[in-house]
Amino acid sequence: MIVVQTPLRISFVGGGTDFEDFYANFGGAVLSTAIDKCVFVIVKERFDDMIYVNYSRKEIVDRFDKLEHELVREAMRITGVTKGIEITTLADVPAEGTGLGSSSSITVGLLQALFAYGGEIVTAKTLAEEACHIEIDILGKPIGRQDQYIASYGNMRFITFGKSGVAVEKIEPSSEDKKRLNDNLLLFYTGVTRKSSEILLEQKANINSRVEVLSEMRKLAFEAKDAILENEFDAFGEILHKGWELKKQMASKVSNSLIDDIYETACRAGAIGGKVTGAGGGGFILFYCPKDKQDDVTRALKGLRQLPFRFQQDGSKAIFNYRRSW
Repeated sequence: MIVVQTPLRISFVGGGTDFEDFYANFGGAVLSTAIDKCVFVIVKERFDDMIYVNYSRKEIVDRFDKLEHELVREAMRITGVTKGIEITTLADVPAEGTGLGSSSSITVGLLQALFAYGGEIVTAKTLAEEACHIEIDILGKPIGRQDQYIASYGNMRFITFGKSGVAVEKIEPSSEDKKRLNDNLLLFYTGVTRKSSEILLEQKANINSRVEVLSEMRKLAFEAKDAILENEFDAFGEILHKGWELKKQMASKVSNSLIDDIYETACRAGAIGGKVTGAGGGGFILFYCPKDKQDDVTRALKGLRQLPFRFQQDGSKAIFNYRRSW
């Protein structure tokens, strides 16, 4: 039995510049962090050659290419583990439509677990590249490439994209400063889950007409990195706000009246900036808020469930690995 833990993520600034249609011409940059909310993938050997897959439903098939769970199917194809297993996926938060990168985390976790099951040790770079290959090249999902990398590498990362490839830089302020930044971030659930594909398809279609917006978002990613490294955390909060204002220009359903009301309420109560995580339209909303204003913000948003979180150092990893000899 193999058990793999893969972190979810919060993308701070630069999302959208990781679409190849943009970064291949202009270069992209994203600041993102793994958090201590995770997905888990369990792979267990079976005595027979059947394939069992457990998620929000259960599939039982005799050939992997019959699976309807496309991420499992393609991960099995790539790793060569194609029969005689049972696969279960679990998540700390709802696994779809919450904007925390769960789809890519599941893909990375499946690859990590299946490679480990086959006795292979692979790098974070390989996991990220293969996850991108599955989601973007094989399945044609209208997504960028940041989520697969942060799920694979973990920690807080500044990720740049260009014709020559992807570069991943660890952003590591002191433990005390990192804690102070983490303590100033609040995450609330809007109560709305949504399929991100519609928003992302529109965003992808708008890239050519939004080059100036995306270029400014890329610039903000560099500014956000510098603000964190220089411990200018309130400035970081202001950058989040600027990024959110730009993000709303990328597609018509990034925000809505509910989200606008939540955001404005939090800012009136003392939040400096924030953003909806992921594509937008629902899911979780993040705020940067100094400690002395957090009670006011929490009271103002009393109808929303808050999700406490901490930054996560580790990327995808096997936390249990046991193979029985028959």
